[in-house]
Amino acid sequence: MEVNGTLIWYYTICKREAWLIGHRIVPDQKDNRIMIGRHIHKYFFSREKAKEVLIDNTIKVDLVKGRCLIVEIKKSSKFIDSTRWQLLFYLYYLKHKKGVVMEGEISIPDEKKRVLVRLSEESEKEIERMIGEIEELLKQEKPPKPEWIKYCKVCGYKEMCWV
Repeated sequence: MEVNGTLIWYYTICKREAWLIGHRIVPDQKDNRIMIGRHIHKYFFSREKAKEVLIDNTIKVDLVKGRCLIVEIKKSSKFIDSTRWQLLFYLYYLKHKKGVVMEGEISIPDEKKRVLVRLSEESEKEIERMIGEIEELLKQEKPPKPEWIKYCKVCGYKEMCWV
């Protein structure tokens, strides 16, 4: 599997999660948080008359505004750092694979919050490092052992780690 924004997002939270999603093992689709996230996307897209944009089966941008802004929509700012890295990956991909320089925005409708994200030389190097580490992680035959973190209790994969 090619590294994509979703893998970057999971990787910055939990390497085991990244391995599971990278091997197409999906989280519990009836998990309340997953269902709420779908509802927010559905509501936001119906209100904005927007559609997700899929590019090369590698990145799925929630919204494109104008010619130079891509938007990632989230239900809360709880994982804002992971969302920032996901968006930075999208910006990196567009710059290096498509020759398009854009800016990003994290939109959190319930919190009426927007965060501007710009790609820098430093963030490009960090994205390249993450891509290499994720590629190595996905080559492993088994997922890393679970390590308890504060997000485990609300994770869609929790039953695969903490039965």
